[in-house]
Amino acid sequence: MAKAKYLEVANELRKRIKQGIYNKQEPLPDQETFAQEFNVSRLTVKKAFDGLERQGLVYKQSGLGTFVTGEIPIKEKIDAPANAFIGLRNQMGKDTIKSQIIHFSVEFPDEQMQKNLDIKKTEPIYNILRLRLYNDKPLILEHTYMPVKLIPDLDKNILHKSIYDYIHKNLNLKFGHAYRKIRAVKADEYDQKYLNAKEDDPILELEQIIWLTNGQPIEYSISKNRYDTRDYVLLDNNRF
Repeated sequence: MAKAKYLEVANELRKRIKQGIYNKQEPLPDQETFAQEFNVSRLTVKKAFDGLERQGLVYKQSGLGTFVTGEIPIKEKIDAPANAFIGLRNQMGKDTIKSQIIHFSVEFPDEQMQKNLDIKKTEPIYNILRLRLYNDKPLILEHTYMPVKLIPDLDKNILHKSIYDYIHKNLNLKFGHAYRKIRAVKADEYDQKYLNAKEDDPILELEQIIWLTNGQPIEYSISKNRYDTRDYVLLDNNRF
């Protein structure tokens, strides 16, 4: 399946920034310039800029343009944007991420899940537990719930690849917004078994609800990783 155009643009701009083609604290060419160069829409370029900003590579100033951030001394390889919508394989590389399916079932939602996903008790949901591996090493334990009515024909073949790619490219659904809660928790038996965590290891937990552009919740999930394998970061920008 072809990579989304904005990801192709973002990857090329990321290479240029790392090669020093664009200097830090200097503005990038405007969106129209890149739109013509890559033969894409300005919206596609904007999405590429947004992705680079989430990664801390650029920042935007209202009325002035988009600037190269430069090297961030506290940035590490395990840092991940807390506000991304593109999925783990697109963040870290399709060849480096694998998925082990621990549980996959269709069931009726309990009272809390009805509230989380704004559905009726008679509307079935997917209950998915996956271990995501990075270069064959345990990275994230993901427990995800999604309404069947919004994501028909979800199967294990898709779960081994990318649910988000299936949602965006096959079903043509777009994420609108998300509410994310990040906290530290104690390792439970699943964390010890699948993440190789010790009983007293801190676990970083990301709980979230994601809505489509029409306001319908499409995902409730809890993702957990060992404290020393992944950080969540946010580039905060005072645009004014």
